[in-house]
Formats: sequence, structure tokens, C-alpha cells
Amino acid sequence: MPKNYTYDDAGVNRKQRVESKKQLSILQETYKQSFFGPVLKLPYGNIFPIGQDQYLDLVIEGVGTKILIAQLTKKYDTIGIDAVAMAVNDVIRSGAKPLAIADNIHAQESNPDLVKNWLTGVAEGAIESGCPVTGGEIGDVAEIIKGINQNTGFDMVITSIGTVNKKDLITGENIKPGDPIIGLASSGLHSNGITLARKILFKQWGGKFEPTDIPEDLNREIGLEALEPTKIYVKPLLKLVSKIKIKAAVHITGDAYTKFNNLTHASPGIGFRFDHFHPQPIFALMQKTATELGYSISDEEMFKTFNMGWGFGIVVDKTDFDQAMSILDYTGVEADVIGEITDKQTVEVIYNGKRMILT
Repeated sequence: MPKNYTYDDAGVNRKQRVESKKQLSILQETYKQSFFGPVLKLPYGNIFPIGQDQYLDLVIEGVGTKILIAQLTKKYDTIGIDAVAMAVNDVIRSGAKPLAIADNIHAQESNPDLVKNWLTGVAEGAIESGCPVTGGEIGDVAEIIKGINQNTGFDMVITSIGTVNKKDLITGENIKPGDPIIGLASSGLHSNGITLARKILFKQWGGKFEPTDIPEDLNREIGLEALEPTKIYVKPLLKLVSKIKIKAAVHITGDAYTKFNNLTHASPGIGFRFDHFHPQPIFALMQKTATELGYSISDEEMFKTFNMGWGFGIVVDKTDFDQAMSILDYTGVEADVIGEITDKQTVEVIYNGKRMILT
């Protein structure tokens, strides 16, 4: 019987992360310092007022261990897109328009060629997001950061700030059974679950492939497939915000489809059923490769860890569904209905004829 391989086995302890997040309550005492009024808690973060009926959404994000794949492949000009995407895709969950970006890169060595490649990606992501990069810092910290290859170690963090008017806020409230869930297509792995993916796919971390191998299930090198940049959803989401009322916006990242459960804090008594998936081949390759290595990654684990083909979820009233799909089609983003809101108070996934309850 093959061992069931999980995110915990890869080195990410889910239960400990949940306990650690409880410590965020320490910061609530600082909310009293908000100058223009109370901090507003949303399903996926907090925003703060800057005047009458206007809020700022401030997000700081990184790309995690995907930077190790950039080092492994020696390709550094796209990882900045991922960093920007992780930040701006979080900002828009509140309905906010990203206004500016700042980067912070800690490097083993600030080699000019590497810096050029890092910032090339940051700039590309910022242009796609429609906002400037107004500041940043690169620090040489060789005693802290080590790379796979000599002097190539780095970590990249992006801050983005956006503004939203009260009338355009996406709060997660008033969601009801029957409301459709619209998915916006991902480009593949994005920047989450990479620790698990690395340890199954790459020999560097105990997996099967060299980064230049082309598995029969793919049409390019596995390193490049895993490094495919995270999609940026700013333009289609903001176009929707300007036309219809969005009830919820979910960036499908860490914890994947279990993240939708956060919406129950704003709309108690609801549940979620997902039944439409066309994941990119790399997800099936991961499960297949795990089996070849003597492990088993369950479908449940995949849907708790990876986006499985949809990088962003949107909940609208069913009366707005047709208009929402028309707007999304106009923006050019690949979108489809992936499920609906239920009254079962669970996160249910139906995939390949199998019914799974994630929470």
C-alpha cells in the first residue's frame, strides 16, 4: 500500500499554520491607531479608511519556494511576475484598484545580471496590473540567504496598495444558495503548493525529473512548466466591479478550495459545491509521478493544496450571471461557472465522478 503523501509530509504543517495564524489577534490592539475610523475586517484581510467612504487595501506577498525553481532552471526573468501577481490578486479581492507596487529583494549577492532579470519580471507584472513600481530595495545578505547555485540565492517580496470606494466593496455578505461561482483560469501551478510539487517532480529535492526533462504528458521542459508565471486578474475583476455587484472574490492560493470557507464568516449557513475542472497536465503528472515514487497523492489533497486549473473565484447573484460572463468574455479572460453556493455548510468537490468533502 503506497504511503499517502501530503503537504505535511512535504514540510508544511497545516495544523501548526492554523495555530500560528491565531497569533494575529495580537495585532488587533493596533487597530485603534487607524486615523480616519475603524479597520474593516473582510473575509480575506483588512482594509482601513482614508476619508469619507474610501478605503485603502495594503497587501504584502512573496513567491515562496518557487524561487528555488527559478534557481534550478537558471531562469530569473519571470519570477517577478509571480511576486506582483500574488500581491495585486490579493488587493482586488476587496474590489480595490491597485495604485502602486514596491519590491523588496534580499539577495545572496546583488549581481547586476540577476537584478536586471528580477526587475524585468516585476516591471512586466506591474504593467499588466496597470500600476507603477514606485519604490523598492535590494539588500545583500549572504549570511542569511543561500542559493542552489553559487551566489544566486534570493527572496522576493512585493507590497501593493489599492483604493476602493465603499459602494464598490466586496464584502462576502448576502451570499445565498443558488448563487453561481465563476472561475478564472489559472496558468498552472501558480505560486502555491510548490514545496509539495518540488519534492515529487524534481530530483534536486528527491523527485523524479531533471529540470530539462520533457515528460510525455507535457510539451516542454518540466522546469519551464513549473515556472509558468501566475496569472494576473486585475483588469477583468475591476471591469466586473464597475458594472455589477460582486458578492465575493477569492484568490485560489494556499489551502486552495478550502479558502472559500472564509466566506461563511460574512454569510453564515452557506456551503460550496465545485463540479467543473479541467486542470493543466502538470497536476495529473504530479499524482502519476508520486505513484511511480511509491507514494500516493489523493484527489482531496490536490484540491486542498493546488488551484487545479482555476486561479480566481467570483460569486455573483444568479440574476447577474449572464452579464458577468459577457463582461469577462469581453476582457479576454478564460472564465466559466465552476460551481454554486449550497446550504450544506461544507466545501464539496465533484471530480472524475468522485464526491469529496474538503471541510
